[in-house]
Amino acid sequence: MKRKIVEIDEELCNGCGECIPNCQEGALQIIDSKARLISDLFCDGLGACIGHCPEGAITIVEREAEPYNERKVMELIIPKGRNTILAHLKHLRDHNEVDFLNVAIQYLKENDIDMSNEGFELKKPAKAGYPDQVINTDPEQPAQACGCMGSQAMDFNIDHEEVNEAPTAGSDNVNIPSELKQWPVQLHLLNPQASYFRDADVVLTADCVPFAMANFHSRFLKGKSLAIACPKLDTNKESYIQKLASMIADSRINSLSVIMMEVPCCGGLLAMAETARQKAGRNVPIKRIIVGIKGDVLEEDWA
Repeated sequence: MKRKIVEIDEELCNGCGECIPNCQEGALQIIDSKARLISDLFCDGLGACIGHCPEGAITIVEREAEPYNERKVMELIIPKGRNTILAHLKHLRDHNEVDFLNVAIQYLKENDIDMSNEGFELKKPAKAGYPDQVINTDPEQPAQACGCMGSQAMDFNIDHEEVNEAPTAGSDNVNIPSELKQWPVQLHLLNPQASYFRDADVVLTADCVPFAMANFHSRFLKGKSLAIACPKLDTNKESYIQKLASMIADSRINSLSVIMMEVPCCGGLLAMAETARQKAGRNVPIKRIIVGIKGDVLEEDWA
């Protein structure tokens, strides 16, 4: 699968080891006087090591890599002691990696290690077969980003019912609540295995659709996770297919609504979705929706 993972420039790396303590997952070691990525399995691709490299030798790239394995990481981390465990849990929480955090807490529970007094508690699983969900009880710890804020995964969990005032016709100052439940939304920036895609109904829309359609949020986005793309102008379509296939196969999304403009170039979006479905080997329902350039829905059926 293609995913984000660290890459080390050996020409720039001087073997100082500043990155090593900041990779709690144990993915990096100094070998032959250079920092090395010892296994794809241990690198979460979040980049905690980047800001600690004085030579700028570490970057995040997207390439074919083995899936990150949280249970194997926990096997390495537990012998390092409670402070290392806590640093790792905070690292996952700060990047909103809820699924990995769930696995870590579950693994600790199985090994009789209680971190509830450090701000992490368990509750009953929401769905059978899933690890216990994590409640963060430490409000003093804001989310931190190791990289660009624009690509940091965030699950808003907004309660859209908490609106004190209904919109009034002609008013310029009324805030109509957004139905967007996550960030980021651009398909190149998305993690297809993020928690908000797990068992979700997903909308894959062409970039132009929300601008043409005034009621896009209320009609198509409410209660769904979102990915946006332009099949004509965006590059690396193969990456899009890989990510959609991962949503279907790994996150096991419930359905995929592909919303396109009536212009011919938008048809590529549906083609990518159907190719991803075939690649994933799972027959997830795909809905095809065509929107006119004036915002009206022209067609809506199952592909």
